[in-house]
Amino acid sequence: MARHLLAMVLAMLAGMLLLGPARGALAGALGLAPATPGVAALLMATDMSVGMAVWMWYRGHSAPAIGEMTAAMYLPVLLLLPPYAVGLLGADALLTGGHLLMIPAMVGAMLWRRAEYAHHHAARPAADARPLVRVLAHRWPTGLALLMSFDNWFTPAVLPPWTLLGLAVSYPLVGAWRGRLGDRRVRAVQLAGLLGWTGLAVAALALGGDAAGWLVAVGWLAHAVWDAVHHRRDEVVPRGYAEWCAVLDTVLGVTMILFLLTTP
Repeated sequence: MARHLLAMVLAMLAGMLLLGPARGALAGALGLAPATPGVAALLMATDMSVGMAVWMWYRGHSAPAIGEMTAAMYLPVLLLLPPYAVGLLGADALLTGGHLLMIPAMVGAMLWRRAEYAHHHAARPAADARPLVRVLAHRWPTGLALLMSFDNWFTPAVLPPWTLLGLAVSYPLVGAWRGRLGDRRVRAVQLAGLLGWTGLAVAALALGGDAAGWLVAVGWLAHAVWDAVHHRRDEVVPRGYAEWCAVLDTVLGVTMILFLLTTP
């Protein structure tokens, strides 16, 4: 049951990350006014419901189960709208509460139809599943990375230098947790990477300005190469993590460079 819950949460996030920015860009192009907090909360629930419903359909869940889980997405927002309307809740509390209460609502829907989620569902046959869904299911790390970085193409920005420290420690931490740093050569390579990206972060902090921005952008692109090498060798981190990281790092590095080239 926990596996089903995790998969649906990821599908919800994918729906929100993809449909939210696309909807916002369309609204801006049409000159529409920003949505009120109440409408925004309902739209957020819709984005999540679409992503989750597509995933549940692909995994072979029944139509009643999909309908009940969709209702669980809207129920928290609908419960919080009346107190928001009378001034008992602020806009931030409405949106945050809607997010947080969705998880127990989903668990309730799963317990209501326990037999539906007590076993693993096989994906629909290739003849029944749409090609795009099949590709995304197979290459889900790439799809997740593209969804997470989708908004960067519309609103690019240079990340702060300290983000390079996250790149520096990510592989050694994951590798240590997985027990994959036993080989002396692997430890030496990870130490070199740790020192390299830490040095870039320190240099960017010391220089500041556009020079710092270029160091950060180059650091993220260099880490994409680092990811690709580890993915090919299947070392230190899971291959899915390396694939996700490579795509995310590439998009962030490229959009930062575009921002630096186009900003006076």
